Amino acid sequence: MKRKKKIIKSRIRSPAGITRTVRNSGYSDGGASWQKDALKSWHPQRLSAKSDIDANLVTLRNRAADQVINTPIGSAAIMTSVMHTVGAGLKLFPRIPYKLLGVSPDYAREWERHTIQEFKLWAESRDCDLFRRNNFYELQNIAYGIYLTDGDSFALFRRKAPTDNFPYTLRIQLLEANRVSNPLGSGSFYNAVNSYGVEQINPQNGNHIINGVEINPDGSLEAYWVSNNVPGDMVTLDGMTTWTRVKAFGDRSGAPNILQICHDIRAEQYRGTPYLAPVLENLKQVGRYCDAELTAAVIRSFLSVFFVNTTANNTVENILPDTYQQDGEDGQQGVVDPGYYRLGPATLNSLPKGVDVKTVDSANAQTAYDSYMTHLEKGIAAAVNIPYEVLFKNFNSSYSASRAALLQAQQEFKTRRSWFASDFCQPIYETWLMEAVTTGRVEAPGFFENPLIRKAWSTADWFGPSMSILDPVKDAEGSALRVAFGLSTREREAAEMTGSDFEANMEELAYEQQYMKGLGLKLASPVTVKMDEEEKGDENA
Repeated sequence: MKRKKKIIKSRIRSPAGITRTVRNSGYSDGGASWQKDALKSWHPQRLSAKSDIDANLVTLRNRAADQVINTPIGSAAIMTSVMHTVGAGLKLFPRIPYKLLGVSPDYAREWERHTIQEFKLWAESRDCDLFRRNNFYELQNIAYGIYLTDGDSFALFRRKAPTDNFPYTLRIQLLEANRVSNPLGSGSFYNAVNSYGVEQINPQNGNHIINGVEINPDGSLEAYWVSNNVPGDMVTLDGMTTWTRVKAFGDRSGAPNILQICHDIRAEQYRGTPYLAPVLENLKQVGRYCDAELTAAVIRSFLSVFFVNTTANNTVENILPDTYQQDGEDGQQGVVDPGYYRLGPATLNSLPKGVDVKTVDSANAQTAYDSYMTHLEKGIAAAVNIPYEVLFKNFNSSYSASRAALLQAQQEFKTRRSWFASDFCQPIYETWLMEAVTTGRVEAPGFFENPLIRKAWSTADWFGPSMSILDPVKDAEGSALRVAFGLSTREREAAEMTGSDFEANMEELAYEQQYMKGLGLKLASPVTVKMDEEEKGDENA
């Protein structure tokens, strides 16, 4: 006899004195139900960020890196975000509040121009890189790509003696995420799955170290533990792996000694998650499906012929004569030679008696492959917050739909650009400016006297690559209207649309106009061009 499940009932006395039996309340009849067949075997558990993220980081990084290196979709997701967020590098545009600093607008403009030129001296040189491999704008591209792949990346502030051609000591050393990990004591070993545990104690001060990030009892950031090489890397001549404790901030200046490019998604999170973490399983399955379909397509492209023997006397040697394995010989042959046959265009063959030929069907049975793959790809694109059209460079829809996809993608890339500029570009600029003011190459009165004044002198915007333009005329008209109604400035529009400097554009235009006047050429303006087009339209009508 089947035993009935016992249902726990609770009796609630209503105001009218009527007793009612309550079986479910609120979410207990929905997403929190333990009775429904679809949910009763579903028991996920949400724990701390250390348990959910840090304990799985090594596996997530390895799998994400594999998808970026070896699969088209994983690579496209990373490269699309890198190209539209950073591109050739975010450009510096100082914007000092001259009223707060007590200087004139003209002085502020001149100071900004001089600071940009001085910063270019440092940023456009490969000497800004500790390894002298990349300039500052190329370092941005690398740092952002590592951040997406590994979940976070690091930049160490290093110093070298200045030279006659490079008067600054500041150098940047980029580190991948696996260079920051928990230090190992004597007799310990590195485990690729769990690097000496997620959390350990620093015996010198009692601080906790979580995946290489040292925090004090309050949870505040204190230091990072950086290894001299990638732990467990067999291709190295540096010997045993050792760790160095790098203080997060200077004791006297309070300036950062190391930067962590990371975007937290949970409270009490100290390490970042890879960009592809939510879609790793889907990417792997899609890759397997694509490989299987590709292999099947290759097999179907072969023309396989089977000889069916209907008698007991025929053998393979009888069916295939020697001439099938040899090149054709000179000499006249009949129309059909019973001893010579092979596949070819307009070829007639005579087979032995009792032999039939059957071929393998090479038709592609997967007619729904494209629609099925598109469905999966759209889900992946939504998870990484990039529109399908932008991720797969597929603009087959209408103009409005394509433009909507570009605008939605632009919001994603602008947000990430703001994060990256705040984590990487601005702190490096502030550290560089501190040295430039100290050495006297840039004047900034009161820079070291008041933190508010120092912050004002360091105020800057960072502009990156502009989004693709489907209709340049409409975008230009929209830009002009934003300026006309005070919603934007010419400087911002020039930086966002073309990545150029407005004042530099005006100076160049003034020179070009003067040059054209000297040659007796007529100058055209947007108004005259539009009037000419309208007149031509009236004539054609």
